[in-house]
Formats: sequence, structure tokens, C-alpha cells
Amino acid sequence: MNWILAIIPVLVLALVVLALLRRHEEARSSAQNYQERLSAKASGSHKARLQYPDIDLSKCIGCGACVRECPEEGVLSLLHGQAVIMHGARCVGHGRCADACPTAGIALTLGDLADRKDLPALEENLEAVNVPGLYVAGELTGFALVRTAVTHGAAVAEAVARHREHPGSNRHTHNSAEADQPEELLIVGSGPAGLSCGLRAKELGIRLLMIEQEDRIGGTVAGYPRRKMVMTQPVELPLHGRLPKLTYQKEELIDIWESVSQTNDLPIRTGVRMIDFQRDPDGVFVVSTTQGTMRAKNLCLALGRRGTPRKLGAPGEDLPKVAYSLLDAESYQGRRILVVGGGDSAVEAAIGLSEQPGNQVTLSYRKKAFNRLKARNEKRVQQAIKHNRLDVLFESEVEKIQHEEVMLRSGMNGSTQRHSLANDDVFIFAGGIPPFSLLEEGGVSFDPNDHPQSSDNTDNSKGMLTGLLILLVCAVIMFGWVTWYRAYYDLAGTVRAGSPDHSWLRPSGPIGLTFGVLACVLFVCNLAYLIRRSPKWGNWIPGTLKQWMSGHIFTGLLALLCVLFHSGFTMRDAVGGHALIALIVVVVTGTIGRYLYAFIPRAANGREIDLDDLCAQLATQSAEWDRDGRGFGTKVRLQVDALIHAGRWRPGFIARVWALVTGQFRLRRVLHDLRTQGHQEDIPADELNRTLMLASRAYRVSQMAAHYEEVRAVLSSWRYLHRWLALLMVLLTVIHVVTAVLYADLSGSYVPNGDGP
Repeated sequence: MNWILAIIPVLVLALVVLALLRRHEEARSSAQNYQERLSAKASGSHKARLQYPDIDLSKCIGCGACVRECPEEGVLSLLHGQAVIMHGARCVGHGRCADACPTAGIALTLGDLADRKDLPALEENLEAVNVPGLYVAGELTGFALVRTAVTHGAAVAEAVARHREHPGSNRHTHNSAEADQPEELLIVGSGPAGLSCGLRAKELGIRLLMIEQEDRIGGTVAGYPRRKMVMTQPVELPLHGRLPKLTYQKEELIDIWESVSQTNDLPIRTGVRMIDFQRDPDGVFVVSTTQGTMRAKNLCLALGRRGTPRKLGAPGEDLPKVAYSLLDAESYQGRRILVVGGGDSAVEAAIGLSEQPGNQVTLSYRKKAFNRLKARNEKRVQQAIKHNRLDVLFESEVEKIQHEEVMLRSGMNGSTQRHSLANDDVFIFAGGIPPFSLLEEGGVSFDPNDHPQSSDNTDNSKGMLTGLLILLVCAVIMFGWVTWYRAYYDLAGTVRAGSPDHSWLRPSGPIGLTFGVLACVLFVCNLAYLIRRSPKWGNWIPGTLKQWMSGHIFTGLLALLCVLFHSGFTMRDAVGGHALIALIVVVVTGTIGRYLYAFIPRAANGREIDLDDLCAQLATQSAEWDRDGRGFGTKVRLQVDALIHAGRWRPGFIARVWALVTGQFRLRRVLHDLRTQGHQEDIPADELNRTLMLASRAYRVSQMAAHYEEVRAVLSSWRYLHRWLALLMVLLTVIHVVTAVLYADLSGSYVPNGDGP
């Protein structure tokens, strides 16, 4: 009896059990993630403030690498076996999800710019589209990450250097003998973008000047509270080198920036505020500042988005006890403090102040819930509320600030109530007024029509195509080789030893053995992809996951070609032959898992989008019936919601099929009851019919999504079959190699269980 037949039932049953357990876990996880997604939409945190990850579902294979790599909890998750955006407002643009995606299915983007009037229209090199020589870097571009700002600054300096090398107008020519010669580059702002631009310009030999309105460098980062952790990710700072850590305290970064600025003698003037700027007919920028007029051929604005602190417009806001930033919470102890705002800055300040001895801290927020906090801040504020360290007043606004109290107005969506709060200090975190008007007066366009056409989230890399072309050439060469030596390869394995070509074409001969060794090397390279995917060890290995995925596919297919050469294009009833069968199945299941599997979940997530749209229409239609106080619209939404979600996330296959069959009866009963109630409530017939039609469509779309989920579950089993058969193939290969070394007849005669596959 062939020993492999005895192990097949065990392997099959084990795979079935593992697949079922995995399926149960996926159903449970999908149900939780779906509810979390609904909660995010209800609170408004699903919408990104600036940048967010754009997911190409046709490429997503559901590996979860993006979810694991994202340092901000809850931004991404898996639904229907693919990545989805949960809390888009928590995204701050790290971009690690895009780097981690093995299929290049994620791109960090600002989304559709068609309606964005808060972003300057810039060329790819960060130059204003209609103001040559004017560059914008850092937060003003819409990207808020320190690492991105450093990259932007260096890119601006390099763009200026390229213009200088290729002068095309009088703004790039100069006579150094002129006393009033304008600077080549004027940088406004000394945050990460401005400093990086100045350092790179210094490195490139560009004559520059930097101005900063504060008395210290550091920009927005310098205004952070003491010891605040700043996420930067490893980044290259010009003239300094790599900043290797993932996080730095504010003080650490400022010390590094001050040290590198002094070491390289950067010409920075602090305490100088730009008032306005214009471009004269010669193309030179004339910049008015609090210390006179400055002239430069190129201008880099690294101002940040916060600009001037936004005021509430409440009486008493000009009192000395009112502040718009908090640098050191430890300086406030035994105080009655009001913090106004609901963003991360406000919450972090309120928590920091609440942890100081004797403080009574109240947080006032005009909305009914926090909707754009980082996950860790949301947890911290909930803990502070739970332990009575912090009092939060939602739906409240400051009405008047006095010396020893603050008047608040609350309950804005219902009955308005006013009450006083004993108070010593007020901190207002209502954001800032961005310097958009200053830029517009200087000619910078914020018109969405002026934004250059953004590139689609498509994979433009030719790496995998090149690899497949190489494999095609190898396959053609292999076919030509087999055709040339057809007389030998057409022989049965038992009689090949009599052929004059057997001595060098046999598996243990020069040709066969060389390809066998090469196949083993390719196996090792192929399996190294698993190490690169490891969250623990992967970050230590160079190269992106996308590159490693391409290499994984390429080495797997090339290894198959090498094994075919090694086997002499025959499959024997031996360990090597079984290893060849396993390899073929592994290649086939891997191909299915990589390409076919990606399309089914795409349809499911697409149906979820349709379902969301239908539910939104249903809510709008039925909301009209709640205005008279009868509450019929709420009844409709609750019953339809219960109908949609009944049975969708049950882990058992039979339970899901039963829910699908009985769902039609539940649909008819619910629609009949709603129609009856609608007539009793005197709802107009056309409105009622439209609502019931939307409810019916929403239910059917939800069932389509569930149907796709079942198909996806069947196809996803190929991935697990691919993994376990790959392990079996490796074990059989090891046994085959050991057996061949110990028992192969190197003289060239045929040994049924020893020489080759």
C-alpha cells in the first residue's frame, strides 16, 4: 500500500476542521467589525479629516498586513475578508499600511479633490500651479505627518536646485556683485518642513534665508505640551542622517533640530512674522514682514494649517486667564479649569490637567459625542470620566467668561439650559484659522478645478510582468529542450537507462542534479516571504511586501520548472513524485488564492456600499414622519434594520441557509405590518410605497452580500489548502533529498524509489 494514501484522510479531515473553525472565527469577527463600522458612521468618525488610505478591492487579498501595521487603532479592519476603513478620522497619514500591503492595493490619498476648497492647487513638485517659484510644504498641503513634512521640505529644495541648474527666466539669473541681490530661497516657518528645506538647500549650496514668527524653532511641534510623544517613523533628515526611532518626545525632536541648525549655521531669524507677499514683474518675491521687506527668487511657505487660534467670540475671552495652548500641565495644580474643544489636543490637555493634584477639570464640547479622537485618547478620556477625574459636558457652548466663573449654555438640540461654572483658568482648543487668505492674496489658487489630475490607485509597477515574461521565456526554452530530446523523454522510466543520453539527463546526472539543487534554493527563497510577512521579524528585512510577494510568485513558478527538468518530465510512485504532485497543487492553489479570490469579496463590499446608500435613503424618507411626534419613521427603521441583520453573521452554514430561506417570509410579514401601520397613521400612499420599496431592496441587497460571503468562504479555503499543502510539499522534499542522497544509484541505473521524482 502506498503510505501517502493512509495519511490523506487524516490531512483532509484536519483541513476541514481547521477551515470550519476559521470560518466560525471569521463570521464572529465580521459581525463585530460590521457593528463597529455602523458605530463609526453614526458618530461621524468614518470620514477622514485630511488624508486616508484608498483601498483597491480588486487587489486586496485579505492578509491583514495593513491592519497590523497601522499604529492608530481602529483606522482599518477586515470585513468580508478584505480591508475596509473603519475610523477614517483617526488616520494621520503614517502610510505604513501602504508600505505593508503585499499587492500594492493601498495608496495614501487626499481623496476626491473636486470639492476641496481648503487645499492649495500644487504641481507634483509642490510648486503652486499659477505662481512659479512659490512652493508649499508640510501641513498646508493636507498631510500632517512629521515624516511627510520632512520629505516635502527636502523636495522643495531639490526643485529649486533643478530650476537653478536649468535657468529659464530672469528669476533664476543673478549677478552676485549686486548689493541688493535677492535670496535664492526664502523659507517661511521653521517646523519640520521648513527645517528640512533649509538643511537640504544648505547641502545643495543654495543661498537662503529662513524666518519664524515665534521666538523658537519647531513650528507646531514646539507648541505641543511637555513630553508629548510625537510619531515620526524613521526618516532621513538632511545634513544629520537617519532618525531611527518610531517615536520621539517633543523635547527630543526640538533638541535635535536646534543642534543640527546650529551645527550647519542655518540663517534663521526668529520673531519675524510675514505680513504678506507679492511677485514683482521681474519674478522676484517681495515679502513684507514685521522687520521690513525681504526679496527672494523662490519662496517656500511651511506655515502649517493652524495659523491664528480660532476664538469663540464669547464676552470675556480676552481675560488673562484664557489660553489657547497648554505647554506644561504640571504648572496648574489646585485649580478649577475649563477646557473647550473635542479634538485630540483638547482631550489630551484635559486629561493632563485632570491628573494634577487638586485640579477640578471640566471639558466642554459642542457636539453630542467625540467623533474624531485617536483610539488611545478615546480610551483615556473614558477612563478619566469613569474615575471622576474629568467632567464632560456634551452639547454645550461657552456663553460668557468672567473672572471667577464661566457661563455655559447646554442642550442645544432641545431645551436650552444655562448654568455657571466656578473657574480659575480656561483653555480653548477650537482649532486655528488657516492662512488661506494670505496665500490667496499672493495668487495661490484654492479652486478645485486647478488641482492637477490625481493618479489612480493602480499598480504601475512592471516588476511582476517582467518576472512572468522571464518565466514565459524559460517555459519556451524548456519546451524546445523537450522537443529536441524527445527520443529520450518519450521513453518509460524503466528503459531510459539504456539510452545514451541517460547519463547526463537523468535526475542524478549533471543536468538533472543542477536543476534539483536550483529548485531547493528557490524553495528557500520562496519560504523567506513568510518571514518577511511576520510582524515580529519582517521589519528587519529590507524590501516592501509587494516586492516580496512578487518574488514569492516568481520563485514558486520557476521552482516548478526546475523540478520538471530535474524529474525528467516523469512522475514516479515515490516520495519525489509525491512531492512533485504537492508542488503542482501548491502552485495552482496559490494562483487561485492570489487572483481569483480577490474578486468575490470585492462584490460583497460593493454590496455593502449599496446597502449603506439604501439605508440612508430610507432614513431620509422615514424621518419626515417623526416630526409630528408619532415616531412611525423610527419604527420603520428599527424593523427594517432588524430584518436586514437577522441571520447575516451566523457562523453555521446551515443556520445561514435557513435564515436565507425563511427571510422571504419575514420580509413579507414585516412589509405587511408596516403597510397596515402606515395606513393607520395616515401616511400618504406614495410615500409609504416608496419606503416599503426601499426596505425591500435593502433586504435583498443585504442577502446578496451574505451570498457573496458564502462564496468567498468557499474560495478562501484555497488559501488554507495552499498553506498546508506547501508544508506537506516541503516535508516530502526534505524526505526526497535525504532518500536520494542515501540511496540514489549514481551509476545511472534506474532505482524505483531512489533516483528522482
